[in-house]
Amino acid sequence: MALRRAVSLRLLRPLLRAPVPTPARKTLNPLPPPPRRHFSPRPPPPLPASAAALAEAAEEAFEEARTTNDMLAAFSRLEAALPANDKRLALACLKLGQHLEASGSADPSRILALALRSLGILESSPGAASSSTTPAPDAVSLAMALHLAGSASFDLSRFHDALSFLSRSLRLLSPLLPDKGAAAFGEEPEGFDVRPVAHAVRLQLANVKTALGRREEALADMRASLDLKESILPPGSRELGAAYRDLAEAHAAVLDFKQALPLCQKALELHESTLGKNSVEVAHDRRMLGVIYTGLEQHEQALEQNEMSQKVMKSWGMGGPELLHAEIDAANIKIALGKFDEAVSVLKNVAKQAEKDSEMRALVFISMAKALANQEKAGDTKRCLEIACDILEKKELSAPDKVAEAYIEVSSLYEMVNEFDKAISLLKRSLAMLERIPQAQHMEGNVAARIGWLLLLTGKVSEAIPYLEDAVERMKDSFGPKHYGVGYVYNNLGAAYMEMDRPQSAAQMFALAKEVMDVSLGPHHSDTIEACQSLANAYNAMGSYALAMEFQKRVVDSWRNHGPDARDELKEAIRLYNQIKTKALASLSPEDLPNTLPEPQEQEADSDSAKAVQQ
Repeated sequence: MALRRAVSLRLLRPLLRAPVPTPARKTLNPLPPPPRRHFSPRPPPPLPASAAALAEAAEEAFEEARTTNDMLAAFSRLEAALPANDKRLALACLKLGQHLEASGSADPSRILALALRSLGILESSPGAASSSTTPAPDAVSLAMALHLAGSASFDLSRFHDALSFLSRSLRLLSPLLPDKGAAAFGEEPEGFDVRPVAHAVRLQLANVKTALGRREEALADMRASLDLKESILPPGSRELGAAYRDLAEAHAAVLDFKQALPLCQKALELHESTLGKNSVEVAHDRRMLGVIYTGLEQHEQALEQNEMSQKVMKSWGMGGPELLHAEIDAANIKIALGKFDEAVSVLKNVAKQAEKDSEMRALVFISMAKALANQEKAGDTKRCLEIACDILEKKELSAPDKVAEAYIEVSSLYEMVNEFDKAISLLKRSLAMLERIPQAQHMEGNVAARIGWLLLLTGKVSEAIPYLEDAVERMKDSFGPKHYGVGYVYNNLGAAYMEMDRPQSAAQMFALAKEVMDVSLGPHHSDTIEACQSLANAYNAMGSYALAMEFQKRVVDSWRNHGPDARDELKEAIRLYNQIKTKALASLSPEDLPNTLPEPQEQEADSDSAKAVQQ
């Protein structure tokens, strides 16, 4: 029958579409949540000859329908002609749901209802109780229905439901995927290729996990999606270029610029080879490279890529917001290079083209304030920031995500001119807006950490601790427990506990900070050494002199390994080591002193330390 054939996938381009196999009788175990109607496991009774002909005609009409109205009318006739648990009805629900999703012509709740109805029929078929024996065609049909349910749940901001549907879909598809290199291009031996379906599921999983703030897991799904796409498309395909750039952008979003750089360079290589050096896609690649080089603090390369991107856009006659954004990027790069007058000149030109009270104009004044702040012109900086805030306030309802992000940048500029209360106020405002945006969970931890740090800096320690504790949990969920940002928040939290005279709690936080930084930054990074120093200070404050000396000794050794550039740090570390040792000896009784003298190796180290101090 016609409905037992291909069902379109919204997330895949035409090249990635693959025929859907004919579903067999056996299906998988029922999906526990949400509860659905109970369907009898018995097959539907045979239709009378006239009813069968009517069902056949309705099925053909539904298959031939192309417009949304025609499909809805044909579906109503098919629904009336078939039993409620007929698999053809399940496939019709799936096809109609995918069409409505792709066309954007229906509410996501209606699409979800169609997906759940399809799932209910497919799961109630005989043999569904044993998923291990379910035929591959049934598994694919069920996986596609789960994918549709996950996509609709995502559109309804039901992210945990979406994650459940999509994870189950992937579990069904994974055993059906070919081994790497087993199938090049084309169909599987059974007559269908599940890789396009798995590609769509992986992409949607990445979207859901990004919305949940689980950015590291989302990156893994995007990488797997790219690998699937590479196995489907011929080498050098232009579509691969866009996929590489998307993955590079995702890495840049979590500040992993080292991983982003080769991915974006690969995207540029693919687009240049397929579209030429002056294509619009190449312009997008070069602008992304400019962002990545800026993150790597390679500003000359960033400016070069930005200028090449603008040149291509202008050659295509591309103006408007995209070109203006590129010019603002160029101004920001020039500010980083210390070319403040050139940056201001560029920004003035953009301001003439931007509409009054537009988001673009607000960004111009923010960058202008950045240039002025770097020149220590506090009064002019504040005036620019006030203009930007007035514009942004009017956009809070129409573009809350962009406004919240802009407030974060404005707050950092208020910090530069020592307006800490204003900076904290804007960050709190931004955090309140982000908490109402489900897809912005990954930013909440960073903002909470910044608020906590500023409160700590201004002496409001008791107010700082709840923000820092909250930031740790949010950032671990978003970036993983070993991300360097988590280490910095632990370090600030330890400092807050020290200010409140809670050295034991501080020592726990400093130990966690050091553990994270050892992994993410390396044991010899200056920030890792500072965390070790803080841990030694906490043990010293607790009176645990043996532990304090142990960690202070590590600090001395680490700074010594840095060579002459760390001479002052080494001198201070040795002074603190001797101070702790003096306290330790003073705390001991006379009969214990012979047993606590340093070993010859430690004495030699102290002698070397003393020589270093004398030098």
